[in-house]
Amino acid sequence: MADVVSLGFVRSRLAPTPSGYLHLGNAVNFVLTWLFVRRAGGTLHLRIDDLDRARLRPAYLENIFATIRWLGLDYDTGPRNSKEFEEHYSQLHYLADYQALLDDLRTEPGLIYACTCSRTSNLPPGSPSDKSGCRSCQATFATPGAAWRVRVPVTPVAVVDGWRGPLWLDLAATMGDFVVRKKDGLPAYQVASLVDDLRLGTTLIVRGEDLLPSTAAQLFLASQLPTTARFAHTQFIHHALLSGAEGQKLSKSQQQPLDRGILGASHSPRVVYAAVAELLALPETAGESLDTLQQAFAEFEIKSKK
Repeated sequence: MADVVSLGFVRSRLAPTPSGYLHLGNAVNFVLTWLFVRRAGGTLHLRIDDLDRARLRPAYLENIFATIRWLGLDYDTGPRNSKEFEEHYSQLHYLADYQALLDDLRTEPGLIYACTCSRTSNLPPGSPSDKSGCRSCQATFATPGAAWRVRVPVTPVAVVDGWRGPLWLDLAATMGDFVVRKKDGLPAYQVASLVDDLRLGTTLIVRGEDLLPSTAAQLFLASQLPTTARFAHTQFIHHALLSGAEGQKLSKSQQQPLDRGILGASHSPRVVYAAVAELLALPETAGESLDTLQQAFAEFEIKSKK
């Protein structure tokens, strides 16, 4: 299989959210992304997704910069501190761009509809996700408190993954008619992330495998308009997730009050380097430092798991 980072110029991003302290899984994703970009001689951007202002805390924002420094990673563009981020890089500066895409999507016949239903009010008994129950809602785009949803296709969406090879994801089963504009009027993650990646010229996205449905959702949205169609050329790598001590998925939303994330749990970034080495099936010695990890990764060959 071709190396996904040998097919042209590579530009990627770190895209944390300041909604909690970064955990081991976040740090592993940072290092993996950095390794791919640096091996390709590409550029790395720091993008901080801060539209969820209700969960943002100054300490969480500072933790992002502190974690990157602690890991010994460098990046080429983006904010260097919290002040610079708020003044020049916050997603609040791009609300007009997100709304422009929403308006364009709304003009596509039958694609977007308004909905005032809650997440669970329209679910059939035993249903794991919202399929199309909201489509019968009588709300209009001007209805106060209405969310905008996209009618997902009944056919699977193709995702070419650099690690797993070609995949087909059934959006109707995994996400249902997902929200593109929230009830508070703000764009949903799928829209903001798509717009940001197009604006930045992102060519490679390294994500956890739990975001495969989001990748499919964004590819589907991008395919609806000629102005966003180039997103289809983006390369994707979805890596395995790390689990907590009891086997649960690591999540900032489940942090306990005294949990300070990876910086509070570890004295050395070697625990992160070792986790990356194990994830990539590299020799144990590769995880001793960032330098040894980068040297071992230079010989790493991405092979499809299929």
